[in-house]
Amino acid sequence: EEDEQYDVWLRAEAANRGSELRIQDITLPSPTAGLVPLSNIAELREEYGPSQIERYNRQRKVTISANLDNMALGDAIQAMRDAVRSLDMPPEYDYRFGGRARSLEETISNFAIAFGLSLVFMYMVLAAQFESFVDPVTILLALPVTVPFALLSLLLLRQPMDIYAIFGLFMLVGIVKKNGILQIDYIRVLRRRGVQRTPAILEANRTRLRPILMTTVMLVAGMIPIALGRGPGSASRASLAKVIIGGQALSLLLTLVVTPVAYSVFDDIAAWLARPRRSRQPAPAAPAETLLKQEAV
Repeated sequence: EEDEQYDVWLRAEAANRGSELRIQDITLPSPTAGLVPLSNIAELREEYGPSQIERYNRQRKVTISANLDNMALGDAIQAMRDAVRSLDMPPEYDYRFGGRARSLEETISNFAIAFGLSLVFMYMVLAAQFESFVDPVTILLALPVTVPFALLSLLLLRQPMDIYAIFGLFMLVGIVKKNGILQIDYIRVLRRRGVQRTPAILEANRTRLRPILMTTVMLVAGMIPIALGRGPGSASRASLAKVIIGGQALSLLLTLVVTPVAYSVFDDIAAWLARPRRSRQPAPAAPAETLLKQEAV
């Protein structure tokens, strides 16, 4: 009716649907014989069937619900997928997750988008602070090392990847980035004072090592009670703490090495690009006779 749609349900009266004989007396129209009783063209027998028929996107669906007993949600989803594949269902059959499983999949996909946007925003802020397009890249190069170590810590600590572990990854990215900021900032200060690149890198690493270790040890020590806590909601808080502890501890040494090396490499590239094109060409090799004379001298 106009813009409204109403469901219309048709059902026989109670007297005409109360027994099998009444159902057999239902008449159906025939183009040649008029109204024909149902008993003339069909045989009725009792069988098992669904008490109700549910639909999703105009297709029939069967909902299977379960509660997890000492099993992570991610492991349960993978086990369900393996079970469905083993059924070898026809192509017209499909399966989809709902409830918490669907929320977890949406969370993971949204996490990838949010993580990418966070990298963009961090680069923009660092580029504005350092007034450079290269130094932020040097600082952010520690992140590809941090994330695998964080995931490895989850595997070693037997911690499932849940929403709280994802929050821990976000925090870990910001914490590890801080180490690179301390190093690069002091390297730039020393170079503005006239110190050469290599001595500036070595001096910055020696000077900034102490505050980096202090903040790392403080952070890990502060997360240990959360990781070992007990009580309501302790498992959720523990996953966040374990990601930060494992990722920070495993990636600390590599980030102290990756950042200075990356700074040196990018500085060489920037210096090479700044030179005139002719000076980029390698100098021609000296003749063999000239080299021999030089050696003789």
